[in-house]
Amino acid sequence: MQSDAKTIDEYFEGLSEDRKAPMQQLWQVILENIPDGFSRQMGYGNAGFVVPHTIYPAGYHCDPKQPLPFAGIASQKNFIALYHMGIYADKQLLDWFISEYPKHSTAKLDMGKSCIRFKKPDQIPFKLIGELMKKMTVEDWIRLYEKVMKR
Repeated sequence: MQSDAKTIDEYFEGLSEDRKAPMQQLWQVILENIPDGFSRQMGYGNAGFVVPHTIYPAGYHCDPKQPLPFAGIASQKNFIALYHMGIYADKQLLDWFISEYPKHSTAKLDMGKSCIRFKKPDQIPFKLIGELMKKMTVEDWIRLYEKVMKR
């Protein structure tokens, strides 16, 4: 479900009451752990983080007018989603996440379509998400993005 919100604050205000607290906690964990250089913004109807054009003028290959997306969160009908572009482009990072996940959550890992899905908000592994966010800098993401896009 994409939101029509124009700002991140508007996005959070529009969430259902049962989703506000876990979404805000997830957002806070990301904010506290994401490396410098990423910018917060609404994108594709969700709250997210991008590499701004001031750092990566080429923008997103699908639409160069858009900054390069990196991560985002969304409240979908049946789950909360974490989008992390780097985890799908870096097998080593993906393998690390898959191996660490059972240490942080009793829920079965549900991944696909560029997202990690959490059906029960109380099973979101916030500490693990914080660790994941620390693992890729803006420079790392640009380098990986360009390597993957040149294939």
